[in-house]
Amino acid sequence: MTQPKENKMGVMPINKLLISMSLPMIISMLVQALYNIVDSMFVSQLSENALTAVSLAFPAQNLMIAVATGTGVGINALLSKSLGEKNRSVANKTACNGVFLAFFSFLVFAVAGLFFAHTFFTLQTDIPDIVSDGTSYLTICCVFSFGVFFQVTFERLLQSTGKTFYTMITQGTGAIINIILDPILIFGLLGFPRMGVAGAAIATVAGQIVAALLALYFNLTKNEELHFSRETFRLEGHIIKRIYAVGVPSIIMASIGSVMTFGMNKILIGFTSTATAVFGVYFKLQSFIFMPIFGLNNGMVPIIAYNYGARKKERIMKTLRLSITYAVSMMVIGLLIFWLFPVQLLSIFNASETLIQIGVPALRTISLSFIFAGFCICTLSLCQALGHGLLSLFVSVVRQLVILLPCAFILSRLGGLEATWWAFPIAEIASVALSALFLRHIYHKEIAPLDTAEEGFAENLDPEATSL
Repeated sequence: MTQPKENKMGVMPINKLLISMSLPMIISMLVQALYNIVDSMFVSQLSENALTAVSLAFPAQNLMIAVATGTGVGINALLSKSLGEKNRSVANKTACNGVFLAFFSFLVFAVAGLFFAHTFFTLQTDIPDIVSDGTSYLTICCVFSFGVFFQVTFERLLQSTGKTFYTMITQGTGAIINIILDPILIFGLLGFPRMGVAGAAIATVAGQIVAALLALYFNLTKNEELHFSRETFRLEGHIIKRIYAVGVPSIIMASIGSVMTFGMNKILIGFTSTATAVFGVYFKLQSFIFMPIFGLNNGMVPIIAYNYGARKKERIMKTLRLSITYAVSMMVIGLLIFWLFPVQLLSIFNASETLIQIGVPALRTISLSFIFAGFCICTLSLCQALGHGLLSLFVSVVRQLVILLPCAFILSRLGGLEATWWAFPIAEIASVALSALFLRHIYHKEIAPLDTAEEGFAENLDPEATSL
């Protein structure tokens, strides 16, 4: 059953192959981006402080997603490898241990939400309304986080066995439920009590829980490669160790964004809480530009990995060139939208005159980084496809923690709020330089030798030969 797919990645025209593999993930991620925007759009109808509260909660929410998706990467890698080796026993144990890890992760965040949500907000602001709304919102998201952890885990099990169509259904269903429940619970429609910001949190976790249940159903009824039984449902240290060997670097890389966002919120709220709201709005809007790029890369990575194994240099390079072309093109469109229609974009969130005054230069300045980001994302995905995930991690750390945050702090002191936003394009330029350097290194060390004799290829696969 798997042979036709392998042949397709080796022989199908690259453009058609890239689009066919990327499109389902692009659609799925656009739906996710849409519900993020709708969520904040309804919250903004309550007050600007309510919008700020949700924005300040974002780093903690992002950390939850980082742990869930990073662990999912580890589960996916080990499970796919085991299935490829026809080792069904290890595959089933990986799936079951992955479910255990989702449960333990939920427990950690539930306890953290109950006892530390209030402290998390008081570290960022002393405005009572923001602290109160934010604490309620984050506590609900953490206490009911079993929805997001089980959703991501069960969806990764489906992806590992090639059933990405079902993950589109689960993600789409969860997002639609969230969108429907948002106005009902936030404003108290159809006989429900008016819950405000807490209603937005309940709508979010409700969508995640339904998606998790649906993903579980698909695994039990449609995923014939995996079998859950009493014998396989026990913790095994060596399985967990192998899952986290791949998962921890992914968790760290995804968590860096939480640290950066928390730091930026601290810098921005020193000017005004409206600046923090603007930053939160930016993140919601930019997800609509970046999510299709991430979907594109999800299609690009397996194509490059397969053709690297098949020693097909031209197909690797054509995939990379096409991916960069599509990514940069989408980023240019995003840049034009942010420059031409910033007022209209901010108005989606019931923007006050002050929010528009701060938001217009913010969107225009930060979006200058889009042009560079398209190239960087594709280049770092190439690194991951060829087994150099640490290079991607290094670039992320340098861009967000070594350059962006210090730069934002210095610019905020020297030039005020408007100067602070320039930290984003500055950091992205540094990221381009590092990405280009790593691309050049990997090309000469790993891709160019694919044209040489078999001995040269074998030598190139030696870990010492490929390490920096």
